[in-house]
Amino acid sequence: MPPESQRLYERIAQKLASGIARGDYKVGQRLPSERELAQVFSVSRPTIREAIIALELDRLVEVRVGSGVYVTNTAPPGGKAGATDIGPFELLEARRCIEGESAALAATRIDDSQLAELAELVNEMRTENEHDVMQSEDADRRFHEVIATATQNSGIIAAVKMLWDARTRSPQSRSLSAKVRATGIKPRIDEHTAILKALRQHNPDAARAAMREHLSRVIDALLKATEVEELERARQQIAEQRKRYAGGK
Repeated sequence: MPPESQRLYERIAQKLASGIARGDYKVGQRLPSERELAQVFSVSRPTIREAIIALELDRLVEVRVGSGVYVTNTAPPGGKAGATDIGPFELLEARRCIEGESAALAATRIDDSQLAELAELVNEMRTENEHDVMQSEDADRRFHEVIATATQNSGIIAAVKMLWDARTRSPQSRSLSAKVRATGIKPRIDEHTAILKALRQHNPDAARAAMREHLSRVIDALLKATEVEELERARQQIAEQRKRYAGGK
């Protein structure tokens, strides 16, 4: 894939992989913090997070929660880098844009049967959150697809379906989903209820705002759930405090 057509996180992952291959980062060494890498490459922390996921899937690094990201191999054990797809955070950013407008348009066109179906799906999410989170996530997808269908716009319907298909297809998104699922994150009932309330009111501005707020909170929750450096930052703060106190003696 030509550099200009590569996804941003892929370019960052390749630069880091090249640095690992050159020995800039040796096996067993901790990579610079996410914040430092974001500054070095002039990108957002979610982009760095996506690049690290790609390196992890290629088994070049190991993510140690509470400590950081460590180099494990100088080259992919399989001989070449694995397949990449839309990054999980850029996917959510796209969903926030497109599904926000989907909800706004749906608010002006949705019918009673579709509103009833959405209510049933919210109840299904609530029930399955306690039993089978995979089923709850499936109900979540159907909830968003019903809203797209309510727009009566084939382009929006196709776009929303494509984004959800990409979420299922992307190795990076699947990896992130498994990580956050392991932390106990489940579809948020209150946020879906807020979207449904706005749709029942046939209020496009409220529906857009509720959908965008929901997806913004998903982004925030995923970032928090995959944070690996909290313990390392705490250690640095303690070390700095010790130095300061030692200097005062």
